[in-house]
Amino acid sequence: MGFFKVRVSRPVLSAISLALLAGLLAAVMTVALLSPLKDDIAWLLYVARRWMAGRELYVDVVEVNPPLIIWISAIPLQLARWLHVDPQNTALPAFAAVALGSAWWSACLLRPIGGLFAARAPVFSVIGAVLLLIPAADLGQREHLLIAGFLPYLVLFARNLSGERLPASTAVPVGVAAALGCALKPQYGLAFAALEAVALCHRTWPWRPAPLAAGLTLSGYVALVALVCPAYFHGAVPMAMALYGATDVSFRALLLACAPLLAAEALALALWWSGRSNTADRAVERSLLLAGLTFAPVSSLICFMDGKDWFYHRIPATVTTMLVLILWAADLIRRDAGAVRRHWRPLAAAGLAVVLFTGAAAVRLEPEVRQAVEPKATTVARLEALIRLHHAHSYMAFSEWIALGFPVVNHTGVVWASRFDSMWALKGEMWRAHIDPVAAREWPVGRWVSHDFIRTCPDIVVVDTRGDVNYIRILSAADQTFAHAWARYRQLLSFDGLTVYKRHGTGCVDPWLAAQGPAPLETKIR
Repeated sequence: MGFFKVRVSRPVLSAISLALLAGLLAAVMTVALLSPLKDDIAWLLYVARRWMAGRELYVDVVEVNPPLIIWISAIPLQLARWLHVDPQNTALPAFAAVALGSAWWSACLLRPIGGLFAARAPVFSVIGAVLLLIPAADLGQREHLLIAGFLPYLVLFARNLSGERLPASTAVPVGVAAALGCALKPQYGLAFAALEAVALCHRTWPWRPAPLAAGLTLSGYVALVALVCPAYFHGAVPMAMALYGATDVSFRALLLACAPLLAAEALALALWWSGRSNTADRAVERSLLLAGLTFAPVSSLICFMDGKDWFYHRIPATVTTMLVLILWAADLIRRDAGAVRRHWRPLAAAGLAVVLFTGAAAVRLEPEVRQAVEPKATTVARLEALIRLHHAHSYMAFSEWIALGFPVVNHTGVVWASRFDSMWALKGEMWRAHIDPVAAREWPVGRWVSHDFIRTCPDIVVVDTRGDVNYIRILSAADQTFAHAWARYRQLLSFDGLTVYKRHGTGCVDPWLAAQGPAPLETKIR
């Protein structure tokens, strides 16, 4: 065990850790900037652009997320306009800057503790590396920004739990940042509740500056949304509750997807439990472990509540669990060689879990690397080339896959012929009609999709043939006007499970049929 007795000077350790972080940052950003923009982020940038152009959120363009992420997306969009660059070149560096800013802030809050956290640069590098690597291709997702906002709060919470009282000038900004992170995904209010329940068990009362600032910020945000975006509450939220369940997966499938994370959380809990009687000189470390072990399971519970098996929903829990395991292992190694010899099996298990998390992140990043190396071979690039070749001014895709619309629309500037990002809402309407036909009538998504299509009359249309839903047949059977408009389209080519159609003629609606047909459909939700 002589290896553990090797001592590296603090300047050397700082230089090595910062160099490794810089290398990781360069690799992640290179892949992110050279590969197609993530579909969800591209859609949110599009929504922000429409909002900045004067469109009404949740009415003229339908989004089910609270508006904060749209307001945030407007910042790199405006910066891109000022710099005359592609928004991808400002958005992704901005998201990486948020992650690194959170890591630096957390390291600064940890430094006064001393001991394991005395050297700020290595601590910053470890946290920054986890925040950059674990999201992989999902850099900038709401959950990624959420955990970046929450990490300083977890550090401050741990210091409070161990008996420290920090000044309001330090605690209030931390509480505000955590609240803004929670505002991106309001379900994480459960995390605040769980942390405060733990605090009460340790006789730490909730009227501290940080939780008070967080509560006031969240209350102010809710009031602001109700004032400036009332359609979110009476339109987007009820629609999401009624239709979003169509994309839920079974509990068994979700359990299998979350199994590695749940196993790692169980391991972290067992490691903390086995060392809970350690001496008081590591009180803050134990409190940090407890904070992480409170936040991570709550994050996993929220994943099950959401009912989706998308990895980025697990980012907060995965990041927190990985940091907990790293902290436990580092604290053990710092003690002495005897502790390492006595606990080599759990130490090996923690190390293996960290390695597996890292390997899984690399696997998720591999498709992005491939797309960055061969950008013109991607489906998105082929669609963009096709739109430019045919000088299309308008475009629509019948698919649940958002990437067929975004970033295609972002990169080509073509008009998107729908208020929805994809056909998820139409599938939701069909799903709801099977279980509650009365409720389904409140959300006539098919009528809205048909109306948008006919009104815009897109030049190019893509139909995804890989799924089990024939949207064209369903819409044609339900709406004679749509069927008449679709008759003007001719197949152009097929590739990657997609069929591309091009409109022939000058319009979608026959004047005689329009005069004899039903009354015009509504153009706005509610």
